[in-house]
Amino acid sequence: MKRKILIVEDNIGLSQMQKDWFEQAGYDAVTAMNEPIARTLIRKNRFDLVLSDVRLPEGDGISLLKWLKKEKMKIPFIITTEYVSVPDVVRTIKLGANDYLPKPVRREHLLELAEDIFRPIATRREQKKELLKRTCPKILEVERCARLVAPSDMSVLILGANGTGKESVAQSIHEDSDRSEMPFVAVNCGVLPRELAASMLFGHVKGAFTGADAAKEGFFDMAKGGTLFLDEIGTLSFEIQSMLLRVLQENTYIPIGGNKERVADVRIVAATNENMEKAISEGRFREDLYHRLNEFEIRQPSLAECPEDIMPLAEFFRKRFSKELKRNTTGFSDAGMYRLRSHPWPGNVRELQNRIKRAVLLAEGPLLELADLEMNKQADDTIPVSAPTISPLKDEKAERENIINALAACYGHREQAAKLLNVNPATLYRKMKKYGLK
Repeated sequence: MKRKILIVEDNIGLSQMQKDWFEQAGYDAVTAMNEPIARTLIRKNRFDLVLSDVRLPEGDGISLLKWLKKEKMKIPFIITTEYVSVPDVVRTIKLGANDYLPKPVRREHLLELAEDIFRPIATRREQKKELLKRTCPKILEVERCARLVAPSDMSVLILGANGTGKESVAQSIHEDSDRSEMPFVAVNCGVLPRELAASMLFGHVKGAFTGADAAKEGFFDMAKGGTLFLDEIGTLSFEIQSMLLRVLQENTYIPIGGNKERVADVRIVAATNENMEKAISEGRFREDLYHRLNEFEIRQPSLAECPEDIMPLAEFFRKRFSKELKRNTTGFSDAGMYRLRSHPWPGNVRELQNRIKRAVLLAEGPLLELADLEMNKQADDTIPVSAPTISPLKDEKAERENIINALAACYGHREQAAKLLNVNPATLYRKMKKYGLK
């Protein structure tokens, strides 16, 4: 079932644009112009996220957030506004808002934020996940290190930027270990509610705190006998870091409110995108915990460091999402392939995966085009700095390839592509028609 998002915004053009963004990304989106309409819609529907402007013709985003809290509706909430106010930011966060975005809101930022909100705090896998065999030498070195450390019970720390596939590395360690038949539990520490983090990790007994009407297992219990993957480990509070350190030192833990120790029969693999030495020097992370977690370190490279993996990964995701979304795609256009190869991929493998998924959904033909990939934005008035060197138009095969490369480098902008090829736009247009290029 699709996630459903409510957009509360009085600017009709902006709300429609944001609605289009969400729907292109595979979500259902509904708009409301003011707070009363938003309340009516919330009463009648089940929303997974509310995106609301602060200032509205009737009511405002903060009072809507207060109403949700009063009605005990726990819906993720993002506030947007042109008028950034520090007191407002503090108020909304205290009221439970997930984030506060100043306008203009960038499409990529908004979709990434929605994806992070919808990522589960923890996932438990007992079946092997399908993984692509990559060929980049740096990735092959990561795989070699993962195979070396897997048979041991050493704690592993995986370093790397967001979206590089650190969880896949952790899972490969699990699958090559003696614990492979037991659960692999992945925990996103970055979204653990601070006041509940301890009970979510270690469990609690009945009556441990207000609302604890029954005993509940924690993530250590869920991962018993297997591997516990702690992603974004650098975001844990100092209190939770101290509790985790005790577990690593003594191999035991006590559920919140309990008095009986339990054996921590788990293998810990942690990951972070932070500079841990800096976090330690700034007093944000315990040095002793760092050394406990870092018995073996693996650095996961960015996608930009592995250009040979871009197209195999793109094809892997195209096939997976074509099957999942029941779409008949067969490959990528030449211009699409060139743009995929030349894009810097700041969001790494996750960005590539998300872009391919949206492209599969948007594609009208069998090939994923530049427009489907949403990588054909208007070029600047100058030729891109990163544009490839284009040789003069020669034989037909080379000519067609040069045109494709020039168009891709200029985001489909014909006049800039013509300048790059040193021909006039009319000549380029005729050549494009000749070779069936759009």
